[in-house]
Amino acid sequence: MSENFPLSNSELKELVKKFPTPFYLYDEKAIRENMRRFTKAFSIFPKFREHYAVKACPNPYILKILASEGCGADCSSLPELMLSEMSGIKADHVIFTSNETPASEYQFAYKQGNIINLDDITHIEYLKKALGGKLPETICFRYNPGNEKTGCNSIIGKPEEAKYGLTRAQIIEAYGICRKEGVKRFGLHTMVASNELNPAFFVDTAKLVFELAVEIKEKTGVQIEFVDLGGGLGIPYKPEQKAIDYDEVAKGIRAEYDRVVVPAGLDPLGIYWECGRPITGPYGWLVTTAIHEKHIYREYIAVDSCMADLMRPGMYGAYHEVTVSGKENAPKTEVYDVVGSLCENCDKFAVQRKLPKIDMGDLVIIHDAGAHGRAMGFNYNGKLRCGEILMREDGSFKEIRRRETIDDLFATLDLGGVEGFKA
Repeated sequence: MSENFPLSNSELKELVKKFPTPFYLYDEKAIRENMRRFTKAFSIFPKFREHYAVKACPNPYILKILASEGCGADCSSLPELMLSEMSGIKADHVIFTSNETPASEYQFAYKQGNIINLDDITHIEYLKKALGGKLPETICFRYNPGNEKTGCNSIIGKPEEAKYGLTRAQIIEAYGICRKEGVKRFGLHTMVASNELNPAFFVDTAKLVFELAVEIKEKTGVQIEFVDLGGGLGIPYKPEQKAIDYDEVAKGIRAEYDRVVVPAGLDPLGIYWECGRPITGPYGWLVTTAIHEKHIYREYIAVDSCMADLMRPGMYGAYHEVTVSGKENAPKTEVYDVVGSLCENCDKFAVQRKLPKIDMGDLVIIHDAGAHGRAMGFNYNGKLRCGEILMREDGSFKEIRRRETIDDLFATLDLGGVEGFKA
């Protein structure tokens, strides 16, 4: 999706004068327009809401933009809950879906009025104890369909091999227990895909969840008020891939809704998503500078960023389009490995990639990095993570996260005690 980059070479050079590379750049206007397309597609349901997956881009400026477009939040940790709060997201529009969760985090979510989504049947008693002998008025459970759901990709894994969620028998039992405990409102959640581009996959998932909601009602008397279909809608990282059609997915799910939900008396049923990647992914870029070249068994271009800023290619072998600013239309005459400075051979943004000839000082753009990019950064090798820049709708630029410093890296060390420490 290289054509989406919003700046010309001259404009980018001017930006780099103020904000040296590497940095992430996000396009506010494009994110807003995309969120509106997403909302419009799924507004064919009587109750719909997107809960942005905070883990995808945990920056309060981005979250505040999405909140202004009607988004809730999908959170899985205390800091994510706190970020959602400070971004102005309504408490009851936050779903806390975590696993192996400390009691203190459940307590915080409950106090805030967030929706708690439990990952295991044993967590009912754990939560009850954490809350002083009571359960929330609203509760949700995550369903793991096991071998009922096939075609899942390797990122999230096969359901029967995944650590997440309750079995079918367990989830029926869990709703029965919670009803007896006085819980009044119920939701149902599943998450079985990541970066999936086949619309039929999501229609099939919705069918499975709708039918389970009906079974729960029949066996326990519990009326499911909303279903969270998880996330997993993918984006076309590779040039030959086709972007997923939101309308096609929505219409396919609506057909199953009318077939299963309406006759069962569950209408109006809330339809929630917790997508991150398709909302911001295509509208964030890692901008870096070529600083070294190496000619051995392969041709290498080294940039001033590394896997510490974007780990997906090294961790998953994930593909990200790479372009050279000002050379977008130049012939791709060279074959490079584009690498960073980490002491790991997997620290590569591109492997044997056909690109134009890259000169030292060229600005290199790594595309589709607006989700699971800066968020997955780390400090191995003492690397300092880059900052984040937001391009506002009016064309101005706002630094929404400064780059890390040595002081940041050492902040948790007792450096004052080192001198007197006897080894």
